[in-house]
Amino acid sequence: MAYVIAEPCIDVMDRACVEECPVDCIYEGGRSLYIHPDECVDCGACEPVCPVEAIFYEDDVPDEWSGYVSDNGSFFEEALPGREAPLGSPGGAAKTGPTGVDTPLVAGFPARDEQ
Repeated sequence: MAYVIAEPCIDVMDRACVEECPVDCIYEGGRSLYIHPDECVDCGACEPVCPVEAIFYEDDVPDEWSGYVSDNGSFFEEALPGREAPLGSPGGAAKTGPTGVDTPLVAGFPARDEQ
């Protein structure tokens, strides 16, 4: 099990969770942050610092955002538009820096300023 970042993070990316994460498992896409399911140690340090309440334990993701559980894993496991190969498990977000790439679910979400 791991923590998951859901829809409220899109176009916000406050990054307080990144600062709080002791294992550097929160990666930056273009419009959202993603938690690596294999690198996350389930400590929960990220969840209370998220100002938009976008982070949930995998089993506690609200039904309306359940698609973000598999989507979060897809960020690491699949080649995405703008990235030819899967990211895999680089062993820490600091090694990759901002990727500028998002999953189709996040990329297709309407921009916050247009809602």
